[in-house]
Amino acid sequence: MKLTWQPFELELKHPFTIAKFSRTSTPLMLVNIAHEGYIGYGEASMVPYMGESHESAAAFLVKVDVDQFKFPFDFAAIINYLDSIAPGNPAIKAAIDIALHDLEGKLRNKPCWQLFDSSPALMPVTCYTIGMDAPDIFLQKVKEAAGFKVIKVKLGRDSDKELINIIRSVTNVPIYVDANQGWTDRSKSLDIIYWLQEQGVVLIEQPMLKTDIDNNAWLTQHSPIPIIGDESVQRLPNVENAKGVYHGINIKLMKSAGMYEAHQMILKARELGLKVLMGCMSETSCASLAAAALAPLCDWADIDGPFLTTNNPYKMPTFADGKYVLSNRPGLGLML
Repeated sequence: MKLTWQPFELELKHPFTIAKFSRTSTPLMLVNIAHEGYIGYGEASMVPYMGESHESAAAFLVKVDVDQFKFPFDFAAIINYLDSIAPGNPAIKAAIDIALHDLEGKLRNKPCWQLFDSSPALMPVTCYTIGMDAPDIFLQKVKEAAGFKVIKVKLGRDSDKELINIIRSVTNVPIYVDANQGWTDRSKSLDIIYWLQEQGVVLIEQPMLKTDIDNNAWLTQHSPIPIIGDESVQRLPNVENAKGVYHGINIKLMKSAGMYEAHQMILKARELGLKVLMGCMSETSCASLAAAALAPLCDWADIDGPFLTTNNPYKMPTFADGKYVLSNRPGLGLML
């Protein structure tokens, strides 16, 4: 078994602005694991606020002994091994996990979605995410979302209502909102939530600081729209803490350290009566197809990474009627 990797810079179509920062690209680490004539493909998307980088990813990868991995793969043991190398680093751990799931599917001659008893018929629509911008640029971004059945908008500043009104000036599709911890006053937040409900908003991610448990719980108790924990839910142990604070959780493979733990998080959320949004970072088709394999087990999907970039190194995912179309090809179904 051989592990190789390559740094990559994923360029975005537009500067991506949320409540607390803006960026024009995302550093990735593309990972390959070769075994018995097959190659498993993985990816780490290292958005700056998560603290990973090309340097940290490479430093982690040189410590990985791939001889630890035996087919059929014991993914619980693998994530324990990766966690033993160093704490944190969830994105590069996800890259290894995704590559091994791709490899597992190819060695079993099964698509990854079958490994999780996922059903393509239950695939939810995925949204198209629009970051904050000047009104004219924001309107252009909304028009680029044509063909998607849901728009996701980043809020959390004084322009919140203005941005929603721009969307409603050109389309009536449902809206997902991500406040990215940008709201600070719970009474004002609840007022805008009721207004957002009138505008056709379906869910709201992380309205207040992740550390502000009491006010997030208060909003959840009073909100007519599902409140979803995002920054406050990273890995499996965080799911239990979300009960009573949020209506549901946002799972991202780059935070959960890969597909195995993401699946465990879905199962735990269901056990606790929590809704699940399958999300993504800025990603190529590789990590997006990994998330899509799990998306039919969730209530909502936000897997728009490849559609927001200009230099995806792989073939674009098959997409129809606002949804990913899962392939019957072994593994992720990734096309080079």
